[in-house]
Amino acid sequence: MHILEFEKPIAELEGKIEELRHLTDGGDVNIAEEVGRLQTKVDKLLRATYAKLTPWQKTQVARHPDRPHALDYIRTLITDFTPLAGDRCFGEDNAIIGGLGRFRGQSVMVLGHEKGHDTETRLKHNFGMAKPEGYRKAVRLMEMADHFQVPVLTLVDTAGAYPGVEAEARGQAEAIARSIETCLDIRVPFVTAIIGEGGSGGAIALAAANTVLMLEHAIYSVISPEGCASILWRSGEHAKDAAEALRLTAQDLHKLGVCDGIVEEPLGGAHRNRDLMMQNLSASLDSALRGMGGVEGGVLRARRREKFLAMGRGGLA
Repeated sequence: MHILEFEKPIAELEGKIEELRHLTDGGDVNIAEEVGRLQTKVDKLLRATYAKLTPWQKTQVARHPDRPHALDYIRTLITDFTPLAGDRCFGEDNAIIGGLGRFRGQSVMVLGHEKGHDTETRLKHNFGMAKPEGYRKAVRLMEMADHFQVPVLTLVDTAGAYPGVEAEARGQAEAIARSIETCLDIRVPFVTAIIGEGGSGGAIALAAANTVLMLEHAIYSVISPEGCASILWRSGEHAKDAAEALRLTAQDLHKLGVCDGIVEEPLGGAHRNRDLMMQNLSASLDSALRGMGGVEGGVLRARRREKFLAMGRGGLA
């Protein structure tokens, strides 16, 4: 497992536990008791450490390479998943995964940014940074969901839209704007979960939903801390200061009314207990969808639009 800088004291204790587990009882030392004692110490240290994470530390957890990504959630939570590819204009973009499936027996359209887990898959999915064809595919699939009256679930995890020259040449800004417009226009239940990073327009293009959930240690911001620091301080060394100023944590954004709910993560982050994380997110998504059950499509659309207009007017807490 990848160890973050602030987790090193925890990792040292876990290393000792692994060493002890490979030993046999002997002499005056009871291995099982010693392992239990150290494990209790690890749990206490984990709890104390994760209870007071700084915004910069939360940013590191949100980016943890072992953290579950969109495809992990789709494989676990969505049955009969059928991927749908292409924007019908230019081509396929693997940074955004989309398709039809069933969530707890209910038909849904699922979309998510996929970062990849190793060099091969990260390159394949372009590190979760979509090009215009990715957002145009999202528009196509959301419109399909609207046509067939199927709820939309999106899983957001991107540092931002791809900033390359070819993306700009194919209309990146217009594609993102159209995707946001479609989010606000569809008449079906729409739930978003920020599962890792929610970066800039690349994130909100899939996140203008009726209910926006954030995992406990996810982040959501108009710009990355590094990008903010390079603009304001002319140096990436001030990324920690930028993270503080951006109010990018789930806790800050829930207070501001930008996100509607926080999904609890396992102790030590989503990567430490994937099964529990899947269960927690599944329950939160189900609750959000049930809350919109039976609501007329025009009402859902009006509520969604008013929610985001209220943010612009400063009408949220």
